[in-house]
Amino acid sequence: MSKNKEKETSKVQEGQENIEYTSLSIAGFEYLTTLNTKYKNRKKYQEANPRLIKAFISGTIDDIYVKKGKSVKAGDELLILEAMKMKNVIQAPFDGKIKDILVKKGDRVSKNQLLIELE
Repeated sequence: MSKNKEKETSKVQEGQENIEYTSLSIAGFEYLTTLNTKYKNRKKYQEANPRLIKAFISGTIDDIYVKKGKSVKAGDELLILEAMKMKNVIQAPFDGKIKDILVKKGDRVSKNQLLIELE
């Protein structure tokens, strides 16, 4: 798969208005296009950091099984996040050490809230 790249921007006067064209490179082909304001102001993509354990859904922290500084192995249970009457077990994605726990039992958390940091 090839990546899409935005390149240079050029202004061309058509009639009475200035139209701003942006060059895009898709699969080796160059295209001139206009971009709307929503696209220009979008939140830039950031690759997920696997060392930051975040809530995938809003809910309540039902139980925490680890402490700060404890070593964990991949698949070890870190905590239970209760959401929509279901208990979701959050597991360690890889071997590591608990750097920080940012929630406590009974806390209400929102989607994408940081729960645990791993070293």
